[in-house]
Amino acid sequence: MTTASLDLASLLCSRLCHDLLSPVGAMTNGLELLADEKDPDMRAKCFELLEQSARISADKLRFFRLAFGAAGGFGEMVPLHEARGLVDALVGNNGRITVNWVLGSDALSKSAIKILLNLALIGIDALVRGGTLDIGAEAGAQATEIVIRASGARVAFDPAVGQALDGSLPTAELSSKTAPAAMVQLIAAQMGGGVQVHATPEALLLGAVLPSA
Repeated sequence: MTTASLDLASLLCSRLCHDLLSPVGAMTNGLELLADEKDPDMRAKCFELLEQSARISADKLRFFRLAFGAAGGFGEMVPLHEARGLVDALVGNNGRITVNWVLGSDALSKSAIKILLNLALIGIDALVRGGTLDIGAEAGAQATEIVIRASGARVAFDPAVGQALDGSLPTAELSSKTAPAAMVQLIAAQMGGGVQVHATPEALLLGAVLPSA
């Protein structure tokens, strides 16, 4: 493993830890409140907080396991309904984003699924004020095509993420925020494919074309 690969793996771990810090911290707070609270109604609210935080933590862990990890338990092809369930759960915890799916295949390669999930994550990050996330994917005879469109009020897209997606961001400038984009670019390049990015204040369009094996 190269130094660059180690750095990328470390940054992906940092991103995972950052995203889990809030729900895990909420569970800790809930347990502290529960230890001192005697009122039945307040204890019921503490249990609701714990249940919600535990669900969010589990949803994020399942998402990152497939988006960042080796995804053990899956073969070379991953059913698209698995990816759909992970994204829907992640967005469901947000409450301000609506997801629409257009899927022309039942399964994609594990690498293509990783690209789909990470592009979806970038789209979700851009919808800080809420909006709509449209996701399409299809595996054809010649290529697999993936498209993500995030639209809403004042879409927030960091230009550094765009640079990481097209491979122009220097390795020394990578961060936990740009690491998922860098991984997308790396996987796409290894597959002989490419990634496209187009951003406006109202919408972010992300696409990937990956030659079929």
